[in-house]
Parts: sequence; C-alpha cells; structure tokens
Amino acid sequence: MAVRITDADESQLADIERIENLCFSVPWTRQQIISQLPDDNHVFIAAVDGDGRVLGYVNAAVAVDEGYISNVAVAPEQRRQGIGDALIGEMRARAERLGLAFVTLEVRASNAAARALYKKHGYTDVGTRKNYYEKPREDAILMTLFLK
Repeated sequence: MAVRITDADESQLADIERIENLCFSVPWTRQQIISQLPDDNHVFIAAVDGDGRVLGYVNAAVAVDEGYISNVAVAPEQRRQGIGDALIGEMRARAERLGLAFVTLEVRASNAAARALYKKHGYTDVGTRKNYYEKPREDAILMTLFLK
C-alpha cells in the first residue's frame, strides 16, 4: 500500500477522530485536535493512503527549539505496516529542519511496541511520570530524542 505523509488539515478530522477514539482510553475532543493543527507552534502530520484516508498521525507542539509530541496513533487495522515508522521518521526530519534541540514524548510503560519504535529512531528513556495515564492508571516513560 502506498502511503504518503502530509500536513494534517480540517478535512481529515473525521478520520483523525476515529483513530483517536480507537487508540486512546481518554481520547481528545475535536476541539483539542483542531487546536493542534499545523501553525507556527504545531507540527501535525498524517499518513494517508491513495484515497486520502488517514491511517495514522503524530502531532507536536514547538516552543523555541523544543518539540513536545502529544499523540502518535495508527489505526489498529493498519498497524505493523511501517506507518508509525514513517510518521516518526518524518517528525524527526521536520524537527531537524526547524532546528529543534530535542523532541520528547510520554509513552505507557507497558507499550513495548511503541517504546521499541521510538528507540529505533534514537529516543532514549529520560524519566518516569508516575500514574500519568488513566483507564488504566499507569506510569509514563518519558523518552527524548536529542538533536543538538
């Protein structure tokens, strides 16, 4: 399947919301998603198929030379096809073009697949946020990719 990475936009909100609701126990609202769409302070990219259907996405807030990834999600039926890998790789490329010093994120301690993906892309464990997640309550591992 051919997948391309694009800037997310409002025309993709229904697909993004569907994936958000499938992937997260406390999904973001439509308004929260809209607030993260690309602008001077946000990078929000989507992996889309040939029909323009969103298969996954990643978004980050940018502050000066710091990047903070909020959500990484791939539709459950599209996992294990390299989509998450492509998204994380493109986020790194964009962070480098923006001159960011680092990009950081939180991931559930039990999410071994995501942690392995991030490590593959150079992220390292830098801390723990106790009881960060709800439904179920769980610690987050703070992972950071240092670019400078």
